[in-house]
Amino acid sequence: MLFFLFLAATWLVQHSGTTASLRGVSAISPREAWAGGTGGTYLHTTDGGATWTVSQVPDAGTLDFRDVEAIDAKTVYLMSAGPGSKSRIYKGTELLFTNPDDTGFFDAIAFWDARRGLVAGDAVGGSLTVITTDDGGRRWERRSLPPALPNEGAFAASGTCLIASGKQDAWIVSSAARVYHSTDSGRTWTVTTAPIRHDGPSAGAFSIAFSDATHGVIVGGDYDKPEAAEGNVAVTSDSGRSWMRASGAPPKGFRSAVAYMPDRRLWIAVGTSGTDVSTDNGNSWTSIDTAAYNALSLPFAVGPKGAVARLVH
Repeated sequence: MLFFLFLAATWLVQHSGTTASLRGVSAISPREAWAGGTGGTYLHTTDGGATWTVSQVPDAGTLDFRDVEAIDAKTVYLMSAGPGSKSRIYKGTELLFTNPDDTGFFDAIAFWDARRGLVAGDAVGGSLTVITTDDGGRRWERRSLPPALPNEGAFAASGTCLIASGKQDAWIVSSAARVYHSTDSGRTWTVTTAPIRHDGPSAGAFSIAFSDATHGVIVGGDYDKPEAAEGNVAVTSDSGRSWMRASGAPPKGFRSAVAYMPDRRLWIAVGTSGTDVSTDNGNSWTSIDTAAYNALSLPFAVGPKGAVARLVH
């Protein structure tokens, strides 16, 4: 039965119409999704990815949209990542916010609903950056977090180092393999650790997801060692109070994004060396593909050189 599940889940490669590097994707439904990438590029499909419309935000040709958050068919937030003022937040093509910190660097954006959202970024002033909005992005407020470790930040690799879940929960995973958690819409935070490798500047925790209030998975590793499988997954069965190494075979390399497919009870992780799936809450993984993808918002994945695919099963 497990073998059948693995075979039944596969990527259908699509034509994006761009060669931009894509790291942000947000699906509204199985038919509609948005994606973002280098050169101020953003993509939109309304037919399940059979066709993608490629556009560019005016005067944003030097920006890299590392994360995308779609609220509905007419509302999408684009977050660019980069040093200082290269980190920006757009609502569609309208600029809402420019990072005021010269040493800052935005990593991901997430929303609970159409009005309440947050952005996470690298450390400024001794702690990771979190800004929140409760009016759809018109105003943003800086929040306080526990002190950062030396050189701690997050990875703007897939838009899933930060997630908003439930009504008020938010999670951030960092380059130091730490897990930040807020239960009050980002106002206050606690922090714990996860057994993910963080033995160099390109290693750490990259992505976090939950299948329910209790079970979660973190993936990561070292993006400079894409085929190294050591320390690239951790799991929780107690709502994130503690994190453990997976008990079975890990994903076959560095993984930058993880997601859960509830209708199949299937975990999926992608990275530059391939895709793996798990049916036992992230404890053991089987490879199903070796193509490079950076980010997930099921049923879609995006990656280098305009790569776009749809999961079929």
